[in-house]
Parts: sequence; structure tokens; C-alpha cells
Amino acid sequence: MFPRLRLPLLTLLLAACGLRAPAADPASAPSAVQVQRAEKITASLGLADPGQAARVRDLIARQYLDLSLIHDTRDAALQAAKDAGTGDAALKQARDTAAARQAELHFAFLARLAVELTPAQVEQVKDGLTYGVVPLTFRVYQEMLPDLTAEQKRQILAWLTEAREHAMDASTSDEKHAWFGKYKGRINNYLAKAGIDMKQAEKDMTARQKAGTK
Repeated sequence: MFPRLRLPLLTLLLAACGLRAPAADPASAPSAVQVQRAEKITASLGLADPGQAARVRDLIARQYLDLSLIHDTRDAALQAAKDAGTGDAALKQARDTAAARQAELHFAFLARLAVELTPAQVEQVKDGLTYGVVPLTFRVYQEMLPDLTAEQKRQILAWLTEAREHAMDASTSDEKHAWFGKYKGRINNYLAKAGIDMKQAEKDMTARQKAGTK
């Protein structure tokens, strides 16, 4: 376990990374649903220290809240621009502003998690925020394509991991899965260029699975 940094040092760490800690709004607090989701992710870490577990839970719940505030503000701005008929420039500005705020929040959140957790545990949190899609999808690719080279496996995992960084900040389940869908399309194109027939590979995997159950 890495030593935990006290708040002043954490603030300096964020500043050194060019990040500002989002000012907590005392009038807002994570919803019961957001806390419940955060508790589920935290429980999967198996932290022995109740105090540490509570801090991690609160960090995750706050991330859910802060992201929802960004998304709500973005959606309201988009709707206002559409209602006013101000054109594509206003829509782009609303999306770009939200994306910039999300990026800042993203890295600040990971810096805070790194104070409390090991790198492997931070990876677990990321998977918890994205329904475990990375390990599940990577396993399916390897089952479907048992002859993948080490380089192909590395590239597939790199793209799935990149998709997860985007999906972590998405506002809905559909948006999260859309990010993975985008990157799976990239992966499938990459494999097709290597001469791999994905449809046939899927049929072959299904046949192997059926044979294994007999």
C-alpha cells in the first residue's frame, strides 16, 4: 500500500499536474443511488481498513455526482442552443466546454484515488465504473482467436483500455457501451487487415463451446 498523502500535499500534487480540485458544493451531495454504486465498487476491492474504504467510497460517489453536474449543464446548454437556433457553433461550444471539464475532473479523480489505492486497485475501480467491459471483452477476443500474436493481444488490450478512459466519464450506460463499440470496430478492422475473418472466428468459437459441453 502506498503511504496516504494528507490534504495539503494532495493539493500540491494536483497543482503540479496542472489540475484544480473541483470546489465541493456544500448544497449538493451524492444521491443514495450514487453512494450505493460507489459502495459496490469499493466492496470489490476488499479493503481491510474501514476508514480507507469510506474515503474511497466517498471519492467514487463524488465523482458520480460531479460528472452528473457536468452532463446536466451540458445537456441544458445544448437544449438552449437548439431552442434559440444559434447554430452549430453554440452546440460545439457546449460540448467542448463539457469535455474540458470532464478531462480536468478525470485526472483529478485518478490523482485522488492514487493517494488511497495501489495502481492495480485503481484499475479495479475503472473496471467497476465501466461494468468490467475491458477484462470481459479481452477474454472473449482471446477465446474467439486462440492464435492471436502477442503484439495483437497488446494492441487489443491497449485500445480497450483507451476506450475505458472515455467510458468512465460517459453520462449513461448506452454512452459507455458506445465508446467500447467504437473501439471494438477499430479492433475488428485491425484484425481484418491481418486476414482474420471475424464472422468465421465467432462461428468456430461457438462450435468449440458446444463441443465442450457434450
